[in-house]
Amino acid sequence: MPHADSATIPAGIDKAAFWAHVHEQLSHLLDGQRNWVTNLANASSLVFNALQAFPPFGTGERMVNWCGFYLNSDLFPAPKLTAAKEITDDQPARLLLGPFCGKPACQLIHVSPGRARGVCADAYCQKKTVLVQDVDAYPGHIACDGETKSEVVCPLLLTVDGEERAIGVLDLDCLALAGFDEQDQAGLEKIARLVVDACDW
Repeated sequence: MPHADSATIPAGIDKAAFWAHVHEQLSHLLDGQRNWVTNLANASSLVFNALQAFPPFGTGERMVNWCGFYLNSDLFPAPKLTAAKEITDDQPARLLLGPFCGKPACQLIHVSPGRARGVCADAYCQKKTVLVQDVDAYPGHIACDGETKSEVVCPLLLTVDGEERAIGVLDLDCLALAGFDEQDQAGLEKIARLVVDACDW
């Protein structure tokens, strides 16, 4: 099957079946590849395009307009072919933009104490999913796209030496108020676990 066909959605399925289907298709797509850049690129594309093909979201007023990842800056490799530009500040803890589908987004999100704010920072720091029905009512919301009305962010959690660590987040935005519900949250949390387990960090 061509890789692009993994985003094809069977007709007439409900939301629970939709998320089960996306999870299964993604597991096949990630099989045999352990690079996190490659896998997160395919994961964001599959989820984004599958949601656009699924009638409850589609490409109209309930469209998911952004799907992607932010990762702990420590996970990004150092330059290998050019000299790194000298950094003048103390580099507080932050998430950097990773693979995504949608319009251009914020390049970094601070997650250090006293500087962390917004949905992604809260999901990362609290190590739990944050489901936001109205982003304008969310304290400290960072507006990367003014058209976004609701958002769901799932932390990427990795167990290292017996300790659960947040390494990033999976972030989705929607044009509609209350665009996501608990079924979407459950489906996305399973996808976040699948992605973490499928990659070498």
